[in-house]
Amino acid sequence: MLSLPGFESLATVAGAAAGASKPAQRLAIFYVPIGVVRRAFFPGESDAAIPKFTSNQEEIPTGANYRPGIHPLEFTPTLEPLKPIRDKVTFLTGMDRTYQHGTDVHAQCGSCFLSSAPPNTITTSAYPLDRTFDHIVADEIGGTTPFRTLEISCNSHKDNLESIYFDNLSWYGTGHVAPSIRDPRKLYRRLFGTKEIRAYRNITDLVLEDAHSLQRELGSADREKFEEYFDSIRTIEQQMDKLEGMTDELSKVRIEEPPEAHLPRGEYIRLMCDLMVAALQTGLTRVTTFMVGPERWNTPFTYEGVFDGPRSHHLMSHNQDKYLDDLIKLDHFHMEQFVHLVRRMEAIKEADGSSLLDNTILTYGSGLGDGATHQYSDLPIIVAGRGGGKLAPGGRRIHRPEGDPLANLWLTQARALGMKMERFADSTGEISALLT
Repeated sequence: MLSLPGFESLATVAGAAAGASKPAQRLAIFYVPIGVVRRAFFPGESDAAIPKFTSNQEEIPTGANYRPGIHPLEFTPTLEPLKPIRDKVTFLTGMDRTYQHGTDVHAQCGSCFLSSAPPNTITTSAYPLDRTFDHIVADEIGGTTPFRTLEISCNSHKDNLESIYFDNLSWYGTGHVAPSIRDPRKLYRRLFGTKEIRAYRNITDLVLEDAHSLQRELGSADREKFEEYFDSIRTIEQQMDKLEGMTDELSKVRIEEPPEAHLPRGEYIRLMCDLMVAALQTGLTRVTTFMVGPERWNTPFTYEGVFDGPRSHHLMSHNQDKYLDDLIKLDHFHMEQFVHLVRRMEAIKEADGSSLLDNTILTYGSGLGDGATHQYSDLPIIVAGRGGGKLAPGGRRIHRPEGDPLANLWLTQARALGMKMERFADSTGEISALLT
C-alpha cells in the first residue's frame, strides 16, 4: 500500500452532498543550528564588528538601528536565495529568548527552541524544557493521521558523543525525547511501509499496476498529479540508492571521519526534505520538525560545492574572524536548502487548487542569534506559507519591539491554526502583523 495525495475529481464526487472540505492545515519547523553570521544575514549589520568567541550567553547590540514595525524585505548576502520566493516569506527580526543559567548554551537553544516552559519553572530538569510546541499543536490538528508528529534530523553520524539535548528538537515532556529519524531509508520505510529493500525495490511500479482503475476515474489534472506524485517517489528511491551506494564504497576506504561525513550534504538534506513533503502531502502527518544539523557537534560534514573537504560548523563558529567567509557560505547553503523546501511545497497542488505551502506554516529559525557570542537575542526567524489563509501575505520584514519573546511567534501560529490558546510559555501577546 502507498498513501496518495488528495484528488480534486474524487473529492468532488465524495463531497458533492456536503461540499468538498478545505485542505488540512499543517505546521513545519526548519531548524538551523549554531545561529548565523549576523553581518551577512541581517539588514543594516554589514559594517558591525566581527564578534569574538564568548563561552557564555550574552546579549550584544546589533549594527542596525531598527524601528519596530513593518519594513520592506532587504536581501543581504545570506538572504539572496529568497529573492525568487520573496512574496512567500516574512522575515521577523528582534525576537528574543530568555537564557536559563547553569545549562549548556547549545543544548538549551536547540532542545528548548519549541519548549512550552517559561524559564525557571521546571524543577525536574536543568533545562526549561516541557512538552514542545509541535506536540501541543498536534493535539489540535493531528486528527487521525498515522503520525501525529514526524521528527527528522539531518545528522547522519553514528558517533553520538554529545547528549540528546544537542540533537533533538521535539520532546513529549521533560526528559522524554521524541527521537528524530536520521536515515533516509528508515524514514522511507516508516512512511511507506516497506520492509526489505530488495523485496520492495520498485514499490511504485507494483502500485501502479493496481492503479489503472483509479486513473480512469480521475480528471486530466488529477491524472497529471497522479503521475507527478509517483515520479517524485521514484526519484526519492533513486536518491536513496545513490547515497546507500556511496556509503558502502566509503566504508571500504581507510579515512579518519565516518563514511557518513563524506555523503554530499545538499543531496542528503534535500532528500530528507522531499520525504517530509511527501508525508505532509499524503496526510501521513500534519506536524513535523526538521533539524538541518545538530548543535555543538564537532564531527565534520561534507558540504559539496561549498568546501573542498569536511568541515565542522561548530568549530568554525568559535573562530568567526578566521572563518568568516566560510561561515557566510555555509549560512547561504542552509538558506538554499530552505528555499528548495519552500519551492517543493509551493509546486504541490491540493484538491481545491491551492498549494501545500498555502496550507502550511513553515518556520525557518535558530535558537542562537550568533554562533560566536551565543546570544539568545535577535534570533533569525523566517515564516513561509499562509496556514490555510490565516497568515498575511509575505514580502515584508516585521521588526518586533525590544525584548519581544519568541513564544509570541508560537502563540500567534497556534491561534492561526485554530487553537484557543491564551498564553504559551513566556508569551506576552500575539504578533498581529502576521495574521490576516
